[in-house]
Amino acid sequence: MTHTQTRMLGANIEPDGVRFTVWAPKVDQVDVIIEDPAQTVALDPQGDGLHEGFVRGIGAGTRYGYRLDGAGPFPDPVSRFQPEGVHGPSEVIDPSTFVWTDHDWPGLTREGQIYYELHVGTFTPEGTYEGVIGQLEALKELGITVIELMPMATFPGRWNWGYDGVNLYAPTPNYGRPDDLRRLIDAAHRLGLGVILDVVYNHLGPDGNYLGLYSDDYTTDHHRTPWGEAINFDDVNSRHVRDYMIANACMWIREYHFDGFRLDATDMIKDSSPVHLLKELTESVRREAGNRSVVVIAENAMNDVRIIDPVERGGYGLDGVWADDFHHAVIVALTGAHENYYAAYLGAPTEIARAIEEGFIYQGEETPEGFPRGTEVVDQPAASFIFNIQNHDQVGNRPFGERLSHQIDRGRYAAASALLLFSPETPLIFMGQEFAASTPFYFFTDHNEELGPLVTEGRREEFAGFRVFQQEEARGLIPDPQDPATFHDCILDLSERERHGGAYRWYQDLLRLRRDDPVLRVQDRARTRAVPLTFPAIAVHRWTEAGHRLLIANFGPKLDLPLARLPGGADQEWTLLLESTAARYDGDLREAAIYERESERRIIIPARSASIWASGKAE
Repeated sequence: MTHTQTRMLGANIEPDGVRFTVWAPKVDQVDVIIEDPAQTVALDPQGDGLHEGFVRGIGAGTRYGYRLDGAGPFPDPVSRFQPEGVHGPSEVIDPSTFVWTDHDWPGLTREGQIYYELHVGTFTPEGTYEGVIGQLEALKELGITVIELMPMATFPGRWNWGYDGVNLYAPTPNYGRPDDLRRLIDAAHRLGLGVILDVVYNHLGPDGNYLGLYSDDYTTDHHRTPWGEAINFDDVNSRHVRDYMIANACMWIREYHFDGFRLDATDMIKDSSPVHLLKELTESVRREAGNRSVVVIAENAMNDVRIIDPVERGGYGLDGVWADDFHHAVIVALTGAHENYYAAYLGAPTEIARAIEEGFIYQGEETPEGFPRGTEVVDQPAASFIFNIQNHDQVGNRPFGERLSHQIDRGRYAAASALLLFSPETPLIFMGQEFAASTPFYFFTDHNEELGPLVTEGRREEFAGFRVFQQEEARGLIPDPQDPATFHDCILDLSERERHGGAYRWYQDLLRLRRDDPVLRVQDRARTRAVPLTFPAIAVHRWTEAGHRLLIANFGPKLDLPLARLPGGADQEWTLLLESTAARYDGDLREAAIYERESERRIIIPARSASIWASGKAE
């Protein structure tokens, strides 16, 4: 069975009824239980674990489940919608009735993108797809090109980050119906915005996962992950499981017009097959998209360039990889963080400079834990490395959900933001980052009474190794993921775009400059040089035939330096383009300046500031 056949699993509408097909090799007898009109129809074994049957006189909106050897009914493993949640009946969905208006939409390419990661439930007060539609114009005006939605697969309860999803084919009912999600994507495309989906193919959530009732082969004990047994991509019956995941990705492309994916924790996708799942999945979704271009991006903790290397060079052919080294080095420099994975970073300008010039910091060097990490970066393009200074993990996995803007002053936050958006790598912005949102982003769940307390306890025990949380009383201060207030406190206050207008305008102008400037819109690591200055400051020089651009990001005290210290500095006539201390950005009006002293050209950079300079044509 191939993934082209797997796409027909589930409930598929035909002219005079619905055909039900399910893979259930563990079961002898499968019946489909129809709610209205109430009826039970036995499915016929088709061989290879498949069961199939046709029910006349029903169509879209019909609710159903499968009875397995007399037990059940249970949700369809390929349910397109779970209107009552993970334990309720499945609903027949007809994707062909939605009227798309994006026929001329070309899709996305790797280069030139600005990603904006958002959680639908907390991005707007409505917490719905419709709520996001109402903000698309603002995101477009900000300078965003691609919205990245945190996972949509149906999860247990009223709210969740989405990484506990269990119905991979069914977009959660918490945010609206399937056509509401289609309307969101169609509206985004009309405005010239792409939409990609965060998908989780490395584990399934602990509540509402019924796959084990249909087959024992969805997981394998040959590999282990932090969540237990690994998804089975290389053991007995793995072809069916691979097809299940690949067909899921293809469904999101075909039925919802998504423009690609961010693949969660791909280092936890354990696959020793001759063709790795990442390669097969990426090739499959590209075929599914046809003439539309899609992007596939991986989260991977191992700094493995095979992910983004082309297939002809032995790679998997993905478009990008989250390059967390930049984030970690910047956060250590700004906050002094040193526990957990931050212990592998010094926060030195030399580290940050290497990340900017090469994409990864660790390229095979030994970590403090004593094992080598990473692979050598050679000519991999800058656009393939996704940089950020905030994302859902790095904010939400802090004990109190603090954003970077909560931890440092306005000046250094502006400088870090400039460093992110000036670098040639592809930037990702986490919702609210652009206006220094006051709201936290906690870890929140809504599990059942049995599982919920375990999640609360486990969340607090995660931080037991941190010196400040060694006492149980201190851990008790960490917000309870199960408390409804923990979720509600995370809902963005979008009026802060105006109240925090200085930060918002800084992001608008940085993004406009990156888009329009003839130098900065070219993503080229070969024509980028990053130089550490007096600690803690860094200069980044970028150039093309159109001219030179220079960023000085100063996280420390005032600088007074010879221009010769700056990359490309002494021989250029520089014009100031942007500086974070300007009144427009609610700065304190301290000005950067170039002056001459004793026949030496020098530059003054105010403390805790960023300035961007141009030599040559600037648009």
